[in-house]
Amino acid sequence: MLSNTGDEHFSFNIKGVAINGSQVAEYLGNSQPDLFLLDPDLPDAEGLKMVSTVKNKGTKTRVLILNGSGDPIHIQAAFRAGADGYMLKSGSLDELLQAVGELAEGRTFVGRGLMPMDFKGEAVELSPDLHFAKKSGLTRRELEILKLIGQALTNKEISSRIFISDQTASVHRKNIMRKLGVNSTGALIKMAFENHLV
Repeated sequence: MLSNTGDEHFSFNIKGVAINGSQVAEYLGNSQPDLFLLDPDLPDAEGLKMVSTVKNKGTKTRVLILNGSGDPIHIQAAFRAGADGYMLKSGSLDELLQAVGELAEGRTFVGRGLMPMDFKGEAVELSPDLHFAKKSGLTRRELEILKLIGQALTNKEISSRIFISDQTASVHRKNIMRKLGVNSTGALIKMAFENHLV
């Protein structure tokens, strides 16, 4: 569990280490780290349910799965559970630092050589929304809001739907426009439909 120091150069502080699910739950009950590195095989952690536990708290904590398995089904399950990144334990330190950096910037990370496969052994893309988010540099929250914008919801309607303030919804909308290079809500709605987000 990491917390960004906010220094000009990339750096981090390790805020806690847990050896089982109970310790993870206890720590998360008292702290909100910027990044949570999870081994789903941790004793009594109930696998990927721990990801949902973190995300359901409504925190901004990003979750990186570190696992010994590159099983495509497990990778897809991790992202469905709410993980923001996935890499193998056997990955290099450089790859881990790259993953931490990508997640710190709000992007999705998939480790080297880990493209989900179908049952015929052929490479397939991530789900359309995750692929679009990764390509566009959108955070998971921004992707969620873009989907709601695609339904022509106002900032007030969005704020009540996902429990944020009108002002926060407005800031997210402006950030999404900036990242996608558009300057109107109509263009955002069009982009949401074109990329099968609604």
